[in-house]
Amino acid sequence: MLLPVAVDVAARNPDWQAFVISALITSLCGLLLAVSCSGHLTEGLTIRQAFLLTGLAWLVLPAFGALPFLWLGISYTDAIFEAVSGFTTTGSTILTGLDGLPPGLLLWRSVLQWMGGVGIIVMALVLLPYLQVGGMQLFKTESSDQSEKVVARSADLVRLIALVYVGLTALCAVLYWITGMDTFDAVNHAMTTLSTGGYSTHDASFGYFTNPLTGWICIVFMLAGAFPFSILIQAIRGRPLLIWRDAQVRALVGMLAIISFAAAIYLGLTQRIGLHEALLRTAFNFTSIVTTTGFAFGDYAAWGAPIVGIALVLTFSGGCTGSTSGGIKMFRFIIFFGTLRNHLRMMVRAHRVVSTRYMGTQVTPDIAFSVLAFLVAYLGSVGIITLLLTFFGLDLLTAITGAATALGNVGPGLGDVIGPAGNFSSLPDDAKWVLSFAMLLGRLELFTVIVLLDPEFWSR
Repeated sequence: MLLPVAVDVAARNPDWQAFVISALITSLCGLLLAVSCSGHLTEGLTIRQAFLLTGLAWLVLPAFGALPFLWLGISYTDAIFEAVSGFTTTGSTILTGLDGLPPGLLLWRSVLQWMGGVGIIVMALVLLPYLQVGGMQLFKTESSDQSEKVVARSADLVRLIALVYVGLTALCAVLYWITGMDTFDAVNHAMTTLSTGGYSTHDASFGYFTNPLTGWICIVFMLAGAFPFSILIQAIRGRPLLIWRDAQVRALVGMLAIISFAAAIYLGLTQRIGLHEALLRTAFNFTSIVTTTGFAFGDYAAWGAPIVGIALVLTFSGGCTGSTSGGIKMFRFIIFFGTLRNHLRMMVRAHRVVSTRYMGTQVTPDIAFSVLAFLVAYLGSVGIITLLLTFFGLDLLTAITGAATALGNVGPGLGDVIGPAGNFSSLPDDAKWVLSFAMLLGRLELFTVIVLLDPEFWSR
């Protein structure tokens, strides 16, 4: 919270006091917790403790992160919504008039997403494979192998992730600045680009910037944030070809290239704009959706029903595992379609023995079942959240896309209310609490939260 203090003091904005008070409250609570836990620490964590600690961390951090927002005079519900959206890198917002907000508060929103992004990477590479959440056990051996090859211990891996994360953020900020952003905008948007968060310092989001090159740079770094960081680390260490050899990366880039070109042709014919501008618009917005960044470059909801339909489907996809992006993730789709293909082959030839493989590794039945269970739980959660939102007075389009974008940590939904040109401020408080829970549920890969609701989890 000291960075926003410095920015507000430099701008002679009195709101720096909000961050000082919030920092004191947070530090005091942290000190009391440390004192109360002294002498009770043990070596290592059990699986039960790991689940509980992960869930509690993502509940407590937004609660303290929401404190500076209360200085604006907004309700605690809105403050929690904004902080949860930040930490989970969702990017949905209840704030309006961003161009006139204190610079310290705008920076704080970006810092929340940036910290949440690196926390997600560490959780995905170090913790989730051992919790065996949604097929992540597939990467357990691979992650251990990478830890041995790239660094000696998990602590070293975390440090290396942080270095790469900081380096890519700095590079993105410099490129933004070179292409016309001022320093403040460049730093903020670099943090929210690499974290695939999507918070902006302007109401027009990325549409505020007119240089096409800035848009293409953003596309590159949104993809970087959605790539597996374990692969990026090895690429930086001299093995760049590993990026394209990764099945998730090929699926992600290939899907975006095909859909963006097809949509650009459609947009050029229907909107009467040049192919380059059409390609920039479609590539930017589709990349933003798939990587779950949430930046908006124009209101794509006004581009016609086919574009809206594509945007809705892409909301469920997500980037790669081990990245900052949310959603279902590419590797689960690869395993699902591979399992489906093999099942169809077995229907044709009943005695045929087939096995699903992922990048040369055999997908065992427990992994396939875990992936399928995740898909069912994900779609079921979207349905339940949609139903709850309709009870609170939301129309069906707002409810469906709100549920999908919250669970997938995407950001804007569709429609006049929460679409790219709107925000979430007009929703009732009950709906905001449901969506806040959905953001946490999706960010923690569903089962990390759902398992805490199982009575057997608490039994000895």
